[in-house]
Amino acid sequence: MESVRRLKPQKEREFYRFPIPGSTPCASLFPVANIAGLGHYRILMQVLQKSPGILSIDGVFSLARDDMQAVDELISTSLASDVALVSQVSEYIVLSGGKRLRPLVVLLASRALGYEGDHHRRTAAIVEFIHTATLLHDDVVDSSERRRGMDSANMVFGNQASVLVGDFLYSRAFQMMVDIDSMRVMQILADATNTIAAGEVMQLMNAHDPDTTEANYRQVIYRKTARLFEAGAQIAAVLANRPADEAALIAYGQNLGVAFQLVDDALDFNASADELGKNLGDDLAEGKATLPLIYAMQKGSDTERAMIRQAILDGGLDHMDDIQAVIASTGALRYTAMRAQEAADQATSALSGIPDSEYKQALIAIADFAVQRRA
Repeated sequence: MESVRRLKPQKEREFYRFPIPGSTPCASLFPVANIAGLGHYRILMQVLQKSPGILSIDGVFSLARDDMQAVDELISTSLASDVALVSQVSEYIVLSGGKRLRPLVVLLASRALGYEGDHHRRTAAIVEFIHTATLLHDDVVDSSERRRGMDSANMVFGNQASVLVGDFLYSRAFQMMVDIDSMRVMQILADATNTIAAGEVMQLMNAHDPDTTEANYRQVIYRKTARLFEAGAQIAAVLANRPADEAALIAYGQNLGVAFQLVDDALDFNASADELGKNLGDDLAEGKATLPLIYAMQKGSDTERAMIRQAILDGGLDHMDDIQAVIASTGALRYTAMRAQEAADQATSALSGIPDSEYKQALIAIADFAVQRRA
């Protein structure tokens, strides 16, 4: 197993990287030290501070600092429960770090549309709670051992506690929705939560199925990842009372989420456990046919295709090094990167009708981060 988790040689780890034409490669394109415990802003810094043509990291932080601090405080107070285990598990996962990308999108998009109230902060906290609940449930379903560079909650507290606290976070999120007093916001978040749950079931159905198509795979990543990004961005337009901009924000969030998940799936074959905060090859170990594997089977030889098919069927890592070599030789990571870049470009293009501002530039910077990150 140790050979599977080792850092791949630099040459083999460059297939999916794609700096914007004319730009200087940013810090995230190179191996990064262990990120465990460094907080949810450190990862963004690795990308934004050296990418010319997008808002600097100082600019993003200055724009989001007050809002994000308020969101963090709201998250902390909303985790309170008279049941000790609920508070322990909730705080363990919610306060363990993470990129906080989804709430950040809510905050920046709301400000980009001129919203001056404070419901965007509550919405951002709700979105983070929904996301965290899905992580707790996912880790139980997938028998995951690592999350955000630490032991996963199910490994520390057990499967039963993780599932039940995930339920608590879902219900707390819906309690918080009531305070916003908007049926439209509740409808969007309720629909998104239902879609995410359906996506998890769809992913379970596709597990250990080497015949999963790219179209089926894309349906899963839209439902389980992109839908929540989409909902958060759409609610920004609802809060700002800008119905004419809803379609643009939906397109931005959806494509941002797709780009993010595509890169996530590429990193599972092209990063280190320290960078990912979880074990390398987890997707293959769980029998998930992600895009790098789907493309490699399409372009590989009969022998290579058979090897990957069997690995997906068995859900094992016995041939991880050989499979990584096939993924590299067939250009599967490069193909995945191209699809991710297309989605990020579409996310940026969707904002073309939004008035220019630092907040809009920050949203563009987030799209850039989604495809340039190493974790």
